[in-house]
Amino acid sequence: MTKKFFKYAVPSAIAMFISSMYTVIDGIFVGQGVGDSALAAVNIVLPFTVLLFGLASMFAIGGGALVSKNFGANNTEKAVNIFRQVFKFLLILSIGISIIGAFFTEGIVNLLGATQKLQTMSVEYLRFYALFCIPNLAGIVLSSFVRNDGRPKLAMVSTICGAVTNIILDYVFIFQLGFGIKGAAIATGLGQIVTVCMLLPHFLKGKGQLTFGKVRLNKEIIKEFSLIGFPSFFAQASYSIIVLLHNIALAKYVGDVGISAYSIINYLTTNIYMVLYGITLGVQPLLSYNYGRKDAEKLIGFFKITCISSLLISGAFVITSFVFGQNLIGIFTSDPYIAKLAYRALRVASFSYFVVGLNLNTLVYYQAIEKPMYSNISCICRSVIFLPICLFIFGSMFGINGIWISATVSESLTFITIKLIANVKTSTQAVFAE
Repeated sequence: MTKKFFKYAVPSAIAMFISSMYTVIDGIFVGQGVGDSALAAVNIVLPFTVLLFGLASMFAIGGGALVSKNFGANNTEKAVNIFRQVFKFLLILSIGISIIGAFFTEGIVNLLGATQKLQTMSVEYLRFYALFCIPNLAGIVLSSFVRNDGRPKLAMVSTICGAVTNIILDYVFIFQLGFGIKGAAIATGLGQIVTVCMLLPHFLKGKGQLTFGKVRLNKEIIKEFSLIGFPSFFAQASYSIIVLLHNIALAKYVGDVGISAYSIINYLTTNIYMVLYGITLGVQPLLSYNYGRKDAEKLIGFFKITCISSLLISGAFVITSFVFGQNLIGIFTSDPYIAKLAYRALRVASFSYFVVGLNLNTLVYYQAIEKPMYSNISCICRSVIFLPICLFIFGSMFGINGIWISATVSESLTFITIKLIANVKTSTQAVFAE
């Protein structure tokens, strides 16, 4: 079981780490090549880009869960049909989002809370980012399906190659060609095109069980994978809400410098979040496959291994934040006040990831056993109920320090709530008893 876990979880975690690293390097190039205001502008757009990632995750995990379950139940034909339905629907949706993002950019950034100073750069970044919606979404979804089709290393390599391409083009577009903030958006899109191009042969040449082909969209299948995958979208939407609420609170209590400091924190904490999410995403095919085989023992075993791994990784991140935090923040900004704010925030925020990892594991586990209700409750608790309350109470009482501690408290309250209303072992046994 442990060998299987490492085969799937480690490549996924590495891929997500490299993917998040290019986000960090993207931030370094934007901060050093364009300025602190550009960093804040990217952070304003972050909720939109995270929502897109959430949409891709919904397709990847919802569709992937059904595909792996049918592989486990020896129903390959149905698995292939589900894959084709998911991908066709994704393409249609991606085109629509690109059009909306390109033509209604100003309205979107205003909705996301852009100040007058940040509006121009936010609009420029979002408009060019939206043009690449199709490869941005397809790269994430195809990587996941390759993993579900038994080739986790290909998913890892394609993601790494896309990330490296992004880093190189970031430098060229921002420093050599002087494209400014739009250069970062274009580099991201072209990097994802590289990832997609590396994944396509797997499906076009029949190197696995999943292949492309003509298919008529079936409302029932779309509804089924959407319901299972929706918590993944909701989780990312929750993260977008978290960023948006922090931006609003910081604008109220601190101003643009607070948003700049928070943008640096987001660049750094994206790494740990994506590694934790990568582990969970990597284990999902194993969970869904064993759900299809009705093997409760292995399901719970993989869940426990994932939780232990998440706690160990979170611990390493906390240590790194305290020991190397100032040096890492110094890469993004030379402003001593912003750096001081960011370091103070990082030390507090790092502890929240102990609970974030456990919440992510629980969320995806309930999706794998087709009990998404508990996953949705988790998302509602962390972003809609507990975080706004914590930001209001702690922000009013302790100012900026209260804002930084709010995420840890809200994640902890979410974890406790889910523990009180659901239990992984009894829920698994109940599913197989039905």
